[in-house]
Amino acid sequence: MAQIRVTDLSFSYDGSADDVLKEVTFSIDTDWKLGLIGRNGKGKSTLLNLFMGKYDYRGSIKTSTCFDYFPYQVSDTDLSKNAVDLLGVWKPQIETWQVLIQMNELKMDSECLYRPFGTLSFGERTRVMLAVLFAAENEFLLMDEPTNHLDTEARDIVKEFLASKKGFILVSHDRDLLDKVCDHVLVLNRSTIEVQTGNFSTWWENKEKKDAFQRAENEKHLKEIGKLKAAADRSSRWAEKNENSKIGFDPVKEHDRSISTRSFIGAKTKKMQARVKSYEQHIDREIEEKEGLLQDIERVSDLKIEPLRFHKEVLINANNLSLGYEGSKDRLFKDLRFQVKRGERIILSGENGCGKSSILKAILQQADQRGRENDSRLLISGDLDVASGMTISYVNQDTSFLSGTLRKYCESEGLNESLFLAVLRQLDIGREQFMKNMEDFSEGQKKKVLIAASLITPAHLYIWDEPLNFIDVFSRMQIEKLILQYNPTMLLVEHDVRFQEKVASDVIRIN
Repeated sequence: MAQIRVTDLSFSYDGSADDVLKEVTFSIDTDWKLGLIGRNGKGKSTLLNLFMGKYDYRGSIKTSTCFDYFPYQVSDTDLSKNAVDLLGVWKPQIETWQVLIQMNELKMDSECLYRPFGTLSFGERTRVMLAVLFAAENEFLLMDEPTNHLDTEARDIVKEFLASKKGFILVSHDRDLLDKVCDHVLVLNRSTIEVQTGNFSTWWENKEKKDAFQRAENEKHLKEIGKLKAAADRSSRWAEKNENSKIGFDPVKEHDRSISTRSFIGAKTKKMQARVKSYEQHIDREIEEKEGLLQDIERVSDLKIEPLRFHKEVLINANNLSLGYEGSKDRLFKDLRFQVKRGERIILSGENGCGKSSILKAILQQADQRGRENDSRLLISGDLDVASGMTISYVNQDTSFLSGTLRKYCESEGLNESLFLAVLRQLDIGREQFMKNMEDFSEGQKKKVLIAASLITPAHLYIWDEPLNFIDVFSRMQIEKLILQYNPTMLLVEHDVRFQEKVASDVIRIN
């Protein structure tokens, strides 16, 4: 076991006035199974890249261990190469047999190594990379969102595999994965960094208790400060009134006073002024104790949505539905039946490549809301009835088309810019991001752009395709609360188990 010591680590990207990481200090052991948690844009992926030596930084990272990083870079030319030919590029020191051992643990057929990498599904590509990553020994492994785009079955396999390993940092927003895999968490809070023993649920329970205590302490300090200020104000007014009465008096009305009483009044005033000074010092101490209490509390704003009510109960009716693509002999699936009724939240589930996203495309095409999702190669058999005159709000799983400024995006999509930016702020995207081009956003921030656009679009039906990929834990909880509060009619593809459990009225499994 070795240690990784990070001391006063600071980093900012070229051309940016803001530090992504500022004077970060912590220590971790290299045999830990460490979950890295934090908001989108807080620097999780940046920290992994700093460990890999990708950027120059201020401060120090001291360790005797070597690092390796997931995902490996794959170029367009690499897609045509057999996976086995990429092993020497990704990890030159390993042998093929070492990878095969890990592939067996990941429940993969060895023939995947001898197929062009581009022909593998997302789940197969991920598992091949993980097999290569864990093939060597004496390395501390850095994994950035390994379960994104994976179906439920593939996620379960990866969870079981990672739970049997140690010596890694895992960046993930999947609460179920973090719970089943990690024994420590490294949390990038709003203002501080903390390392804790336990998994996500352990940390979250401790955080809720700590936040409740700090809010109570903050409230107590505010009340005490208010009392002290009132007392100081009273004493100050008394002192001023007494001081003004030192000189001059009416011998008829104040027959008991004489010139000799001035010294008595002065001493009394001095005593009151000292009391005011004591109050002020006490107030300063209370304010000092109060400072920092709420610096790491996640202030999650309640989101709003304005779903429209459609006049028909059944919005989508699929009967004996089959989908395929022109040029392919095989159908994605056959004889699928399901309905989407008003007020329901239906989640489509199944293996990667089974046709979940194709169902969403077919519905959009039938509703004549093609846009970017129009695919003339898509072949539809059976009945797919989509209610006419229905407004659909769509979130694409792909964010690569996002470019330019947020203002230009609002203009092109016909969005109310002020409302759109307000929702982005509620999703914890800082105002400094509003001046940037979307190409410079993190993947999580890009996904929030699509979700914000959907939320401010009144619709009868919300179709979201893997909306939570790259979205941080706090925003996931925020979106769950929104859906449960407003009950919009939704059709979703989403593999987050906790999300499914909370919001789905029904799960349609596609074989």
